[in-house]
Amino acid sequence: MLNAHRRIQPYIHRTPVFTCQTIDRMAGAAVFFKCENFQKMGAFKMRGAANAILQLPEAARKKGVATHSSGNFAQALALSAKLLGVRAYIVMPSNSPEVKKAAVRDYGGEIIECEPTLKAREETLQVVVERTGAAFLHPFNDHDVILGQGTAALELLQDVDNLDVIIAPVGGGGLLGGTALAAHHFSPKTKVVAAEPFGADDAWQSKQAGKIVPQTHPQTIADGLRTSLGDQTFPLLRDLVERVIRVEEREIVEALRLLMERMKLVVEPSGAVPLAALLKEKSQFEGQRVGVILSGGNVDLKTLAAFFG
Repeated sequence: MLNAHRRIQPYIHRTPVFTCQTIDRMAGAAVFFKCENFQKMGAFKMRGAANAILQLPEAARKKGVATHSSGNFAQALALSAKLLGVRAYIVMPSNSPEVKKAAVRDYGGEIIECEPTLKAREETLQVVVERTGAAFLHPFNDHDVILGQGTAALELLQDVDNLDVIIAPVGGGGLLGGTALAAHHFSPKTKVVAAEPFGADDAWQSKQAGKIVPQTHPQTIADGLRTSLGDQTFPLLRDLVERVIRVEEREIVEALRLLMERMKLVVEPSGAVPLAALLKEKSQFEGQRVGVILSGGNVDLKTLAAFFG
């Protein structure tokens, strides 16, 4: 992970760590926010995308990279590829938000639209890879992506001494898995806790069952957490993550409101889930030094306004 961090440094921001006395009082803990909402393209996924491209052989890079994504990884791969002089082919569902399509195009990615089903995404991607020879990079179920995402927690551990726990959101598990690896290797006394919505609680179910329980019909405003775990990320959740805390939709909205009103931060719903988890079960963290990863800030302003309507 140290090598990954050195590798990607020219292409990412070292994001700041913020604190808030009001939230400290509410939580009864010292809380340190790793602000990946300030990352290039607005989310932690820039880290994994850059690392994965940089790990490709030069011959593979010349043919380009490809993925399927409707969200932040589409933007992250497009921007990372642009910075590295590599072509990016992004398969996006036809119902992807126009603001996200516009960002991918602005970053130089070539969008190939498909029907909004996983089957259509995978089949379209296969056609693109066969046509172009581009290397497929998975948004989270990829060793190099996971190591790249873990550099956010690595920086947090370098910047803040003696953290008792780090809370990270969990969707596909790339950020959580990388966070767990960072803590395990660089601060073994620091526990890692996952946070997810009740409406998309496959990680909680998987942790209880000891095997992957696929996501089915997720219903949550935290759109970045609607993805199922992968076979590379689940073992990290199973073996290195202390527990999974589930939160209600209203608790996510209240965490968003706190971050905006008290810290003046624009954070997407997925990024606010760890704070919601901390406040929901604050008795479990009382008196501790808690790191919270604010995973991103890519939220449509019209959608944001609707949350508080």
